[in-house]
Amino acid sequence: MDDLAAMDQPPEPPYVLEDQIGFKLRLANQRHLELFSEVLPEVTPTQFSTLFKLWEQGALSQNHLGRLVAMDAATTKGVVDRLRTRGLVATAASESDRRRLDVSLTPAGLALITAGIARARQISDVTTKPLSPDERALLLSFLDRLSR
Repeated sequence: MDDLAAMDQPPEPPYVLEDQIGFKLRLANQRHLELFSEVLPEVTPTQFSTLFKLWEQGALSQNHLGRLVAMDAATTKGVVDRLRTRGLVATAASESDRRRLDVSLTPAGLALITAGIARARQISDVTTKPLSPDERALLLSFLDRLSR
């Protein structure tokens, strides 16, 4: 009976890698990363996000900063260490909790992020250039839903 039931089911379509969401997202992300490295070569997108959140929010604990830019603790530490080595951020033990490390922009980090915001906007515009404004808004909405 199971064989008969299986015969009544339509066959599954073949798996085509190029039709999969992960593959398409990776291709789009690769294109975006290429644009980013051309237009804003001073930092990676992750470093830019970190600098931007510090610019937007002010000094933050390293842990809170990582949560704001969707990074785990180890990745956040590595990004902050690299930015600190380059003189773009400073770190200090928190005055309220010595176990906490606070991160803030240096003057060089502030200069880079304020000059970089317009270029980052340009990167987003070029990445989504093939889309109409309505399609862009829809894509961003769909990506928000997928990332929840």
